[in-house]
Amino acid sequence: MQRYPRAYLICILLLPALAVLPVAAESLPPEVPGPGDKCPVCGMFVAKYPDWVAQVRFTDGQTAFFDGVKDLCKFYFDMGRYRPGRSAAEVGAVYVTDYYTLEPIAAEGAFFVVGSSVYGPMGRELIAFAAEDQAREFLRDHRGREILRFDAVTPELVRSLD
Repeated sequence: MQRYPRAYLICILLLPALAVLPVAAESLPPEVPGPGDKCPVCGMFVAKYPDWVAQVRFTDGQTAFFDGVKDLCKFYFDMGRYRPGRSAAEVGAVYVTDYYTLEPIAAEGAFFVVGSSVYGPMGRELIAFAAEDQAREFLRDHRGREILRFDAVTPELVRSLD
């Protein structure tokens, strides 16, 4: 009978468990939508609005693109409606576009201005910023109502923007 080193046996036993660990957000960088990518909420072609692109990256590598944070939130709060069979547990990363730099930023770290005079492709919108001071300046300049973090956005708030 062949004997294997203890470390080898431990690795063999742990391998199936490691396969179900969530994918780190760093391994799911933001993507750029192609000309055929449509928002699953409103059906608009997302690439036409690069200044507003938002996206959900799933742990299996698939991406859902949106023409703004508002539609991303609608999707996120009611994923079963827009992508049957998908759940929040499968989300590996969420990105939004910073209003000033036009660069993708992690939604979890962003500051969102609500109720401003600036409209997105679908009307009233949550405007994203990587830096809180920029969000505060924008709020003052564009008569915003408040600044929220991603985890403070609610379905009721999103509905109020329609």
